[in-house]
Amino acid sequence: MQQDQWTDGPMIERSQAKAQKEDRKAWELLEKSLLASVQEQRRSRRWGIFFKSLTFLYLLGALFLFSPFAGLEGTAATGKPHTALIEVRGTIADRQEASADNLVTSLRRAFKDEQTQAVVLRINSPGGSPVQAGYVYDEIKRLRTLHPDTRLYAVIADIGASGAYYIAAAADEIYADKASLVGSIGVTAAGFGFVETLDKLGVERRTYTAGEHKAFLDPFQPERADERAFWQTVLETTHQQFIDQVRQGRGERLKEHPDLFSGLVWSGEQALELGLVDGLSSASAVAREVVGTEELVDFTYRESPFQRFSRQLGTSIGNSLATHLGLAAPALR
Repeated sequence: MQQDQWTDGPMIERSQAKAQKEDRKAWELLEKSLLASVQEQRRSRRWGIFFKSLTFLYLLGALFLFSPFAGLEGTAATGKPHTALIEVRGTIADRQEASADNLVTSLRRAFKDEQTQAVVLRINSPGGSPVQAGYVYDEIKRLRTLHPDTRLYAVIADIGASGAYYIAAAADEIYADKASLVGSIGVTAAGFGFVETLDKLGVERRTYTAGEHKAFLDPFQPERADERAFWQTVLETTHQQFIDQVRQGRGERLKEHPDLFSGLVWSGEQALELGLVDGLSSASAVAREVVGTEELVDFTYRESPFQRFSRQLGTSIGNSLATHLGLAAPALR
């Protein structure tokens, strides 16, 4: 009897150990299943957030790109006779609000509209690139030739100077307020020289070029008299081009004055006496009293906020650095 008890004891212990082992395996399997389920839920939640974010960005981009403000004229044509209004605001430069691309697009839309009785350029700009201003000037001349019955008037608000006046000179007539700033028919290019600063800091400038004058205007090297003289000829040539276009646009209305093309800026009242403008008025008054069609319809091309933010983010730093280092192109001032 005692022998049977000793025989059955180990068997019972083995059976219990086996059962415990099977229980542990079952719990481990259950734990792994639960953990896998939690991980799958987390993974699914992350993908869900990703696709929701992607959808939100897509809808946001579509809102900016296809909104009424995304590069369309400010106001849709009404189908009735109107005076087309185009704003020339800010610096005239590539990738700016008053770029040649934007202004030319606006002008073509305005002249193409069959209900446009006349076009008014409302100018509030200190000037900018002679190239961009020249593009707009030439396009105005071309459109006036194609549409001889559609007159174009330039109306200067606070300021219409330099490149802005270059554009205005292509108009049939120019108007301004008595206190507007008008003219500044000249060209400028400015920079800095850091040669002595580098010497004091003990910094050596090393420049490698192919071409004797390839690095001319480098602000970290001493200025050379021959290169300065050459750069002056570039500015004077550009200035003469500006003068020629103003004379062509204004004709005999200009009064001869020794300082007319010196770069000075004049009040609207003075500009009237010099023949730089034809009268003192505003855009709405010109539409009402000169054109005879009081309703103004805005044809100004405008970028969407998203396009404007992207452009400014990508160009503002580079443009500012080039200007301050003297590496920018000449500007009409």
